[in-house]
Amino acid sequence: MNSPEYHVEVTVKTGYLREQSLPDRQRYAFSYHVSIRNLGKLAVQLRTRHWIITDSDGREEEVRGPGVVGEQPTLEPGAIFEYSSGAVIRTQVGTMQGSYQMIASDGHLFDAPIPQFTLSVPRVLH
Repeated sequence: MNSPEYHVEVTVKTGYLREQSLPDRQRYAFSYHVSIRNLGKLAVQLRTRHWIITDSDGREEEVRGPGVVGEQPTLEPGAIFEYSSGAVIRTQVGTMQGSYQMIASDGHLFDAPIPQFTLSVPRVLH
């Protein structure tokens, strides 16, 4: 929901973790850095996360849980919360997408979508 009161923007940057990957064992490790910006008019708290991680063979893994990196941050209007984490998939390319469940200071629950982004070993995608 992108109403003026409840508007959270999520952006993600990714990287390939060569030193943690084992290509001969179909293990490809990636980092991702997330920026969560509260563009709404009310303070919001991130309650839960839901990720869908898909490799290029179509295998999906769903991840659900409280908060992110052990935190359930509250963002005042205009504030940004950033964190880094990682994922391991069995192929050189994959995608991630999902949502954060947020609660606004007025008690309204809503989902902040995490747009799909690509995990890729360098020079695999053109």
